[in-house]
Amino acid sequence: MGKIICKQCDFKSPAAQTLSEMELDGLESGCAKTNFKPGEIIIKQNGLSTNVAYLKSGLVKVHFSDPLKERIMRIIKAPTYLGLPSNFGNKVNQFSVTALENCSVCFLDIAAFKKFIYENGDFAYNIILEMSKNELKNFDNCLNNAQKQTTGRIADGILFFYHEIYNRPTFILPISRQDLGNLAGTTRENASRVLTQFHNEGIISIAGKKVTILNEKLLHQISEKG
Repeated sequence: MGKIICKQCDFKSPAAQTLSEMELDGLESGCAKTNFKPGEIIIKQNGLSTNVAYLKSGLVKVHFSDPLKERIMRIIKAPTYLGLPSNFGNKVNQFSVTALENCSVCFLDIAAFKKFIYENGDFAYNIILEMSKNELKNFDNCLNNAQKQTTGRIADGILFFYHEIYNRPTFILPISRQDLGNLAGTTRENASRVLTQFHNEGIISIAGKKVTILNEKLLHQISEKG
């Protein structure tokens, strides 16, 4: 872990941008940065939630396990907070967060964080706003998985990585076929079958983990029709 200077950070959250210099000094005194490599666990399910985690850079998957299987809830790109519901809920992490790329995470003192919420209305508002947006995205993902067929859900996944993660039509898929199927609520075999179908039909090009979208319009139509 390494100490950072919060006032000079270029990746402040909208909430942190509302803090005064004195409040930023307080945040900095209880802040430590840790770097994670792909595959390393940042937050562990069922562990105690003792710090607020802020993903400063990188890409992660949010997932939980039950006795039968692992379930991927979301793929999240920095900058963003991680695990806020656990921080303010029962103090036990309800899910795990694992790095998909090299990640930089700031761990913040939870007592100082709560103090800002009590005393700084703008800070509290921005935290509520972020939690609300995340909740709506979770709801949207659940609705899509419930209403769409496998082809529509896989199309959603490809478009998600294009528009929300990489902002370019050619990218390296950061997850396995197993994880893609998990994210789309289907099996690895079905995910691989749909990807091959899209490739054969000239909708996308696949070379290993490299994906290139060739017919975005048709991909959107498949997504919309489900």
